[in-house]
Amino acid sequence: MHETASTFLEESEKKASDLGHRQTINFNIGKYNTAVKAGKLQFTDLQGARERAKNVKWRAIEHLDKHLEEFEMNITRRGAKVIWAETAEQVQQEILAICKAKSCKSIVKSKSMATEEVHLNSFLQSNGIECVETDLGEYIQQLDGEPPYHIVTPAMHKSKEDVARLFAEKLGTDPGLTPEQLTMVAREKLRQKYLEAEIGITGANFIIADTGSICVTENEGNARLSTAFPKTHIVLVGIEKVLPSITDLALFWPLLATYGTGQLVTAYNSIFSGPRQENEIDGPEEMYVILMDNGRTNILQDTVARESLYCIRCGSCLNACPVYKNIGGHTYGTTYSGPIGSVITPHLKDMGTYMHLSFASSLCGNCTEVCPVRINLHELLLHNRQKAVEENFTSGSEKLAWFGWKQGCLSRKMMNMASGKWKNILLRRFFAKSWGDNRDLPVFAPKSFNQMWKERNK
Repeated sequence: MHETASTFLEESEKKASDLGHRQTINFNIGKYNTAVKAGKLQFTDLQGARERAKNVKWRAIEHLDKHLEEFEMNITRRGAKVIWAETAEQVQQEILAICKAKSCKSIVKSKSMATEEVHLNSFLQSNGIECVETDLGEYIQQLDGEPPYHIVTPAMHKSKEDVARLFAEKLGTDPGLTPEQLTMVAREKLRQKYLEAEIGITGANFIIADTGSICVTENEGNARLSTAFPKTHIVLVGIEKVLPSITDLALFWPLLATYGTGQLVTAYNSIFSGPRQENEIDGPEEMYVILMDNGRTNILQDTVARESLYCIRCGSCLNACPVYKNIGGHTYGTTYSGPIGSVITPHLKDMGTYMHLSFASSLCGNCTEVCPVRINLHELLLHNRQKAVEENFTSGSEKLAWFGWKQGCLSRKMMNMASGKWKNILLRRFFAKSWGDNRDLPVFAPKSFNQMWKERNK
């Protein structure tokens, strides 16, 4: 077993037994479920909307090269600079080069999973550049030295008491502050950072091909502040985030809001189509858009797994997954957790190292049921499992065990050769550890049903 898989199993065991942790995330997911149920009422034909969204993303991904070139042409016309980056290292070096050219010492950054993917904060810090998270949840996680716990709600696993203690420890505040007071503390700290920063960095929820635009969705206004005050705006976005037309936003913004947070529409929806123009009085002087591959073309070339590129990062599959709700986000040890993370991570990184994530599923299909763009997530998990076997990433002992199981299942005579006693011994000997300490092993009857049936009908 790979070390990554072994660590995952150990952490899963700990988190599944942590009742306090489970209580916190299940409470927060319960509130989410209530909000989403109400939010869905805005659609007169929800299933039709989901089907149309899937078709739009299908067209976008099938013609990805053309849409990306169209996007580059249109946003470049308005003065933005587009950079293509194949790997995380290239992303880091391109951003560092921009920072050096601007003599940058301070950066404000809005919520972005793409920047988490390339570990941008730690990289910039190692180069003497301060990069401050401005989303409240991300700010909390940065103070605690932790990565985001969830795609949409980074600090979902923390209670208000946990946050109060963290602020008291890191910022010297009163440990008894209310959530409202804690928010005001964060606001006071961050407002000065906006004024000091030379560069603002954002991700993008969507990039629009026909207008050459970047779309950012948020609820706090921090992305607007991160792009309004600094003179330079850097956008880091995965190449799969493209939509063919700006008219598609009328469908995707409500879907993302409803499935992401249960809202009809998020509080702030911004469209950026380049740096400040001659007739405009505010905005950045320069804008860079970094189109990141970082393994996405690996998914693109797999005609089955390609469907996972439709994902709009709403996080609904995480909230629906019984595995995620028991082991939490950090246990996965990856940027993207939950069902979508289990599907894409082995392709983005390495199948041999991360194939265990595709097996960490009950295959109940709830993730597929709740996906706003109807990605067949549970089938893609099975596809990954099949690829892991075909590419010989499973161990020799596992292959031998399944070969023996197959031969036995194909032969009733072989199944009846061993008594119930020997079957129980084999089960305890070879499967007790994988079955787990918290479940009782099944017990074989002295005789099989087939044997008893034959005896009865002699």
